[in-house]
Amino acid sequence: MEPVTLTTDRLLLRAVGPRDTDAVYEACQDPDIQRWTTIPSPYLREHAESFTERIAPDGWADGSMFTFGVFLHSGDLAGMLGLTMRALGMAEIGFWATKQHRSHGHITEAALTACRWAFVSGAIDRVEWRAEVGNRASRAVAERAGFTIEGTLRSATNNKGVLRDTWVGSLLPSDLGLPSTAPYLPAAPRPRPPRPQ
Repeated sequence: MEPVTLTTDRLLLRAVGPRDTDAVYEACQDPDIQRWTTIPSPYLREHAESFTERIAPDGWADGSMFTFGVFLHSGDLAGMLGLTMRALGMAEIGFWATKQHRSHGHITEAALTACRWAFVSGAIDRVEWRAEVGNRASRAVAERAGFTIEGTLRSATNNKGVLRDTWVGSLLPSDLGLPSTAPYLPAAPRPRPPRPQ
C-alpha cells in the first residue's frame, strides 16, 4: 500500500523516512520511551536508521504495519503511531510522544485520526490497544480516544526479556459512529441470579 498522509487542525500524520532519522533517534533517548515501549535500550543511531529506512517503509509496502510520524505543522516531531495488522480486520495501535510535546493531546488526536482512517479506508473492524500494567500515560490516551478497557492479560508482553502483565482495550467503528464491514453481534448479557427473598 502507498503511504497516506492525514491532517488535523494541529497535526500532520505522515510516513517516516531517512529525513526523520535524527528526530527519531533524539526522541528515543528519553528513558520513559525506552522503559514503556519495546524499542531497544540503549537506543542506538543504527536502530533509528533501521526503523526509518527499512521497518516503517516495509510495513507500508507489504500492508503489515502503518506507521505515522506525528508532526506539528511547524515540522516538529510530536510522536510516533503505528497500526500493526494482527488478524483479518484487526490492528493493534502503538504510540509514543516526545518529551517536550506530552500533555497537549497530540497523541489522542493522532490516535483518533488514524483509527478513523483505518475504519473508513482499511477495512479494519477492531483496533486493539495494549500497554504494560502501570503505563498510565498510555492508558490515559487510550481512554481519552474512546477505547474500552477490557481487562488485564497475564504475562502478555515480553519487554526486553521480561514478561509483563498487560492492559488491553479496543476501539470499534461503532464507537466513532461508523459502520463495520460486517454486522456486529455483541454477546448477550448473562442473566442475573434471583435475589434471595
